[in-house]
Amino acid sequence: MSDLWSYFKNLFKSAEKSSPTNPFIHELIERNDAEIADYNKWKEGLDKRRIIDWVNNEYVVFMTQPDDVDTDLDFLNTPMSKGFVLHFRKERHAERDFIHLFDYLKEKVLSLGYRSYMSDTRTYNRGQKVETVQRHYLKPAFSKKGDQKLDQRFGNITVELLQVNNIVINLKFSATGYVDHNFSAVEDYKKLMASVMN
Repeated sequence: MSDLWSYFKNLFKSAEKSSPTNPFIHELIERNDAEIADYNKWKEGLDKRRIIDWVNNEYVVFMTQPDDVDTDLDFLNTPMSKGFVLHFRKERHAERDFIHLFDYLKEKVLSLGYRSYMSDTRTYNRGQKVETVQRHYLKPAFSKKGDQKLDQRFGNITVELLQVNNIVINLKFSATGYVDHNFSAVEDYKKLMASVMN
């Protein structure tokens, strides 16, 4: 019992010291059997298809008529960083869709020969709110032959799920290339979208 009391005492002390750069809880992401079973069921269902189709349709709109993109979705498009942010609205999707899409994007990126560098959760005290950021950080499995440049594929890929007071706020997917003469040029982002959003 004293160990449990010590745990909670330390947790509250950590929460008081939390800052924008210092989470009071930092853990690796681990899914339990029930979460894994629900995820596998989701992958085969219509909810997955709906959210994937929505993002794909809006990406086509972004490429042709960027001013007409759905307000619940933003696209990032700079020379070295590309991606999207899905803003959660309960009238449109269940929180479960965003949580499972978060893991699905990681799974799809791993199938492209990437390696998981880190999958973690960071929880911050924001005054009257508690902010939790789940993150998958993936890196290309660099390969080099002789004097060839390192193949960076699409660069580093980050998938983040933001929750405030345990309510999903948004999901962010971004690919950021290396700007270095040792690396190959990044591959076309359209190819990444076609590979992960299917």
